[in-house]
Amino acid sequence: MSTTLGILAFVVAMLLSIMIHEWGHFITARKYGMKVTEFFLGFGPRLWSTVRGETEFGIKAIPAGGYCRITGMTPGEPIAENDRGRAFYTARVGRRLVVLGAGSFLHFVLALLILTLFFSAVGLPQESTRVGEVLSCIKTTSGNCTSSDPAAPAFTAGFRAGDQIESINGRKISTWKEVGEAIRSTPDKALTFSIARNGESLELSVTPKPYLTEGKTIGIIGVISERVTTRYPIGSGVVAAIREVGALISGSVKALIALPSKIPALFGATFSGEKRDPNGLVGVVGVARVSGEAASSDGGSLSEKIGFFLLIIASLNVFVGVFNLIPLLPLDGGHMAVALFDGYRSRRARRRGLPAPAPFDVTKLMPITLAVISVLAALSLLLLFADIVNPLQLNQ
Repeated sequence: MSTTLGILAFVVAMLLSIMIHEWGHFITARKYGMKVTEFFLGFGPRLWSTVRGETEFGIKAIPAGGYCRITGMTPGEPIAENDRGRAFYTARVGRRLVVLGAGSFLHFVLALLILTLFFSAVGLPQESTRVGEVLSCIKTTSGNCTSSDPAAPAFTAGFRAGDQIESINGRKISTWKEVGEAIRSTPDKALTFSIARNGESLELSVTPKPYLTEGKTIGIIGVISERVTTRYPIGSGVVAAIREVGALISGSVKALIALPSKIPALFGATFSGEKRDPNGLVGVVGVARVSGEAASSDGGSLSEKIGFFLLIIASLNVFVGVFNLIPLLPLDGGHMAVALFDGYRSRRARRRGLPAPAPFDVTKLMPITLAVISVLAALSLLLLFADIVNPLQLNQ
């Protein structure tokens, strides 16, 4: 896969995600009898459109999102008398919440479907307990092995690629993590490996060589695991996908809470040339670039590259779904907060025997809405500039 193909695939996937988000608003609004006048992908000048029924569908010049225009989003909006009963603000609070939350809900559903595809069709790359490569030396410098580099203990002990590790010092091994822990925790102490090779059982003795890393001495012997792809049965794949979506939602919430604290580092990386934090903020352009680099990299099989791409798209869908639920206008979560406030006001009026109040006019919150838009626009521009002048590198 080329870099260009990877970037194009990312752009197409995100545009489809946007369409699905808006489709969620569209189908639920139509189900509850609300009038939907426009369904557009993009903003700015109209490039193409067609009218189907009472809705105009089309594409606009700037592919930075999309929208679904529902009649009567605010009480002050001019509405024809025959459409007044179909206005958004006249609907029951529960229905308004469903329409507003449908976009984020479909982001989560889409992520679930993508992750199910990942676990059940593409498969999860994992390290096996089979030796994939035996290093000939423990390199002290970059490049190929030289006469000054000590021989790798595994090479000296006679390990070969394809050896199946069954136990270490009599302890049965079921994961490569156990192999790594046994080796790292015993520098300069002999280990006895029971292995299977070509149908035969062998025992090899090896002493891990001490290696200093991050101020800590660990043992190494110079073996690399053989990676295998594990595909889940569809039922197990769904369960794994649900679990992963839950983890992504939790991670997205934590990322949004930590977002303000990461802005200074992003600012420094943008204007002072500091190294980009791989766990810091990154914009859509940066993610597209990483997707392209991953697609064109020499490392990894085609299935691993596809899997990485699917994980990126699923993660972004979950993040966008969570982000849209933030209770601030103009986000969906802000409109949901207004709908809940309307519900509270109506219940309070009923308890007092008073007539139901008119729906709250969200235009009264316009100063707050404009402030939120300004902050989001500024952050988007900062991310765009950072991704151009100091892009996040895949190998950082």
